[in-house]
Amino acid sequence: MFGYEASEYDKKVYEEELRDFLPDKIIDTHVHLSKAEFLTKESTTWVGKVSRECIYEDIKQTFLDILPGKQVKPVIMAMPTRDHLRGNAYIEDCIKQGEAGLFCTKFDTPLKDIEAAITKRGFKGIKPYPGNRPLYIPMNEVRIFDFMPHEQLKLLNDLGSVALLHIGRDKRLKDPVNVAQLMEIEEKYPNLKLIVAHIGRAYSPEDLGDAFETLKHTKNMMFDFCANTLSEAIEECLKAVGPKRLMYGTDMPVTKMRMRRITENGNYINIVPKGLYGDVSGDVHMRETEDEELTCFLYEELRAFKKAAQNLGLSKEDINDVFYGNASKLYGIEF
Repeated sequence: MFGYEASEYDKKVYEEELRDFLPDKIIDTHVHLSKAEFLTKESTTWVGKVSRECIYEDIKQTFLDILPGKQVKPVIMAMPTRDHLRGNAYIEDCIKQGEAGLFCTKFDTPLKDIEAAITKRGFKGIKPYPGNRPLYIPMNEVRIFDFMPHEQLKLLNDLGSVALLHIGRDKRLKDPVNVAQLMEIEEKYPNLKLIVAHIGRAYSPEDLGDAFETLKHTKNMMFDFCANTLSEAIEECLKAVGPKRLMYGTDMPVTKMRMRRITENGNYINIVPKGLYGDVSGDVHMRETEDEELTCFLYEELRAFKKAAQNLGLSKEDINDVFYGNASKLYGIEF
């Protein structure tokens, strides 16, 4: 789908709940662009089914359609699960049109390539991903340093650049190995601008654990709440690190998806319209319905943030920092 075709229910949700709450200027710090031809194999996950392709022109139109009346600028990156060379080259072309972008890496991406991407090709930092690890390491055991090794971290620290980190492991944010390695990065690489994506993938209350009892002691680490509809996670993050260290992001085009999310026994489940995304019967994160009207993933994410902001009494200035000010300072984006 090119752009976003808003339903009457979407328009109602946006006008009654979101338009006046959101700042007029927004920086979306987590946007994936890709062409279908960059796929190395067809995805069987729900994420792959809802985000097969999204080109630059598509995302620009989507912003106009889905957040009418707002000025939106993206921080863009390729899909890290797809062809890196072609994906990064496409992002570089978009950077030349005035956008900020991140360079997708693997565990063995040469340091000279990362340095050249940042110092010569215009990238603001890197986007590592747990799947881009040595293949002998099982996905549920992958540690941060397995796919973003110390030599890469040292280089980024020397350059004062960004790493947008999607953590792995089944326990997500509460995993003690993840927490320990996040703290190690904080202590060893103070000039690195680390962003923990998705609030550490804390999509259900059980994913939080007591991680923020440790992470609240950090001073540099930032977070984004992209593709996260758990208001409790957003609230706990805000209480731990404050609104100067949380940023808005969407994971577009994933959040064009029509859905709402529930959790059951620590598992998140996307409730989706019957038949819209093909056969989802084998996916533990998907459940179909014919009985309710659904808006989009993005609006559900924004509803969750609004609830957290109201519970904590955030000011308009705080909200503006989350949606614009923090990313403007981090990436040097002004408009």
